[in-house]
Amino acid sequence: MASASAPPAALSAEQAKVVLAEVIQAFSAPENAVRMDEARDNACNDMGVLKFARLVKSYEAQDPEIASLSGKLKALFLPPMTLPPHGPAAGGSVAAS
Repeated sequence: MASASAPPAALSAEQAKVVLAEVIQAFSAPENAVRMDEARDNACNDMGVLKFARLVKSYEAQDPEIASLSGKLKALFLPPMTLPPHGPAAGGSVAAS
């Protein structure tokens, strides 16, 4: 059963900013392109990434710089997505029964 109080964060907001900035810089370096491809393939298997992402998410609402850095990091891993068309023109209407 989960406790009512959250455990203390492993990183402070300032430390999270530094880590995010360093990770973005490293991932953006041309010499790390092959490693980035491997990281994208393996990211779903790394619990450390998930724990870090959860911690960063908790700081996003408190600090706009962390929110911005987090968005940049997500953009490196997640390709831009467009929403599929919806509505009557796209054939998305459902007949009432």
